[in-house]
Amino acid sequence: MASFLSLSLFFCFLFSDISSAINGAHRTARFEFQEATIDQIRTAFDRQELTSREVVEYYLGAIRELNPRLRAVIEVNPDALALADQADEERRLRPDRARSPLHGIPVLLKDSLATKDRLNTTAGSFALLGSVVRTDAGVVTRLRRCGAIILGKAALTEWGHFRSFPTPNGWSARGGQAMNPYVATADPCGSSTGSATGVAANLAPVSLGTETDGSIICPASANSVVGIKPTVGLTSRAGMIPVSPRQDTIGPFSRTVADSVYLLDEIVGYDPRDSIATREAAKFIPVGGYKQFLKKDGLHGKRLGIVRQPFFNFSSEPSLAKIFQDHIDTMRRYGAVIIDNLEIPNISTVLNYNISGELLALAYEFRESINSYLADLESSPIRSLADAIAFNSQHPVLEKLEEYGQEIFLFAENTSNSGEQAKMAVKALNELSRNGYEKMMQDNHLDAMVTPGVSFSAASVLAIGGYPEISVPAGYYGKDGAPVGICFSGLRFSEPALIEIAYSFEQATKIRRAPKVHV
Repeated sequence: MASFLSLSLFFCFLFSDISSAINGAHRTARFEFQEATIDQIRTAFDRQELTSREVVEYYLGAIRELNPRLRAVIEVNPDALALADQADEERRLRPDRARSPLHGIPVLLKDSLATKDRLNTTAGSFALLGSVVRTDAGVVTRLRRCGAIILGKAALTEWGHFRSFPTPNGWSARGGQAMNPYVATADPCGSSTGSATGVAANLAPVSLGTETDGSIICPASANSVVGIKPTVGLTSRAGMIPVSPRQDTIGPFSRTVADSVYLLDEIVGYDPRDSIATREAAKFIPVGGYKQFLKKDGLHGKRLGIVRQPFFNFSSEPSLAKIFQDHIDTMRRYGAVIIDNLEIPNISTVLNYNISGELLALAYEFRESINSYLADLESSPIRSLADAIAFNSQHPVLEKLEEYGQEIFLFAENTSNSGEQAKMAVKALNELSRNGYEKMMQDNHLDAMVTPGVSFSAASVLAIGGYPEISVPAGYYGKDGAPVGICFSGLRFSEPALIEIAYSFEQATKIRRAPKVHV
C-alpha cells in the first residue's frame, strides 16, 4: 500500500512544484481570465496581447489555489508549460497557420481518456496507477493535432460510477471527493464530475467528459456549465476506459455553447480503432462542421416537446416550476412551437434499469470491454476485472471498500455465462427506444424534447438509444442557489438542430454566473 500512497503524494506535490515555478503570477494585467471564452483568448492571441504560456500559467495557478477545496483535478500535466511555449512559437513563426480555434488552448481530460505522456490514466483508482497505455485516445490524438494543450486529468466518480451504487458522485480513491463550486453541500453529480466543476470554477476553459447514462448531462446541469452528449459513434471511444461500447460517448464541457461546439468540431470523425461506430457516424458530420449552427434565431420554428410526467415533477422544490415555465414561455416568444403534455408510452419501464434490462446489458458489456482494455495496456498492475476486484479487496482502506463496496464489479464479473441474456436485453432496449422515445419524436415531428436537468430522469431514455443531448445553464434555486440546467435532446445525429436551439436559448437568457470561488 505504501508504494501506491507514495506515488499519489508525488502527483499531489506536482501541483505545488509547477505553481511555485511560476511564482503565483497567473493573472496578467492585460486580460481578464474569469469566464474567458475561446474567442476572447484567440482575439488576444491575434493582437499579441496574450500568450499560451500566460494562459496555462493562469490556469495552473487557479488549480493550485482552488483545487485543494474543489478536487476537480486529479493530476496536472508536467509538460503543459512546454506545450504552451511550443504553441506560442508556432504562432510566432507562422501566424497564418494557427491550426484551429483550439490552438494553444488548455483542455482538461476526464481521467478515463488515455494519454501517451507523463500523465496517468486510472479511472480514479489506485489499481491503475502506473499503468502505461499504448497510444493516445482517439479524441486526444485529434486535440494534439489541432494544437490544443492537455492541461491535466479531471476527477471523476471512480470507474465511471460502475464499481458500486453507494459511491458518492465525484468520489474516487485517487482524487477524493470532488465538490460543487456553487454550493458545497450540493451534489456535484457524476461521473464526469471534475470535467464539469473544473470548467465551472474557471480552472480550465474547456474539458472533455464521457457519458454512458447521464455522466455528461447531470454534472453540466449541477454545475451551471454547457455539456454536449454527442450521438454514440460521433466521437471515437478508442483509448477510453469503457463501460459499454453500445452506450459510451465522449463530449465537451464549457461555459458557453459556442466553446463546446468549437471543441466538438475538433473531436468528431472516423477513427479506425473505433471503426464500426465512427464510420457510420462520420456520414452525418456536416460539411463545415457544427459551428455554422450557432444561430441566435435558432429557436424560431423549432418544434419542442414537453413530457410533463415524470420529468417536470417539482413537488419538493416549487421554485423550479417557475424557472422552467418561464423558460418555456421564453422559447415560445422566440418562435418555438411548444407541444405540451406529451407522453412516452413505456417510460416507467425505461427508467427502471432492472426491468428494462439495462443493468444486465451494461454489466455484461462492461466485463467484456474492460477486460479487453486492460489486456491491451502496454503495462499495468491489473489485467482483468477479476484483478481489479482482487486489488480492492487487498486495499480496502485505500479504496474505501468497506464503505462503498464493489457490488457492480462483482455482478459484472459473474455475467460470463450471461451472453444470451444480455443479447435479449439489448434487443428489448432497442424495442423500448423505437416504440417509446423515437415514436413520440416522430409522431409529433419534434426537433427536440425539452427536460429539466435536475436529476438523471431523462438520461436512461437517451442512453439506451445512443441519442444526443445538450445541457445549458437554466437558473439557480433553493435557499443556497444551487444550479440547474435545461436539456435539449433529439434523435440520432440531430446535433445541428440541438445546437441551434441551445445557442439561441443561451443568447436569449444568458443565465450563467460564475461561482464565488475564484482566484
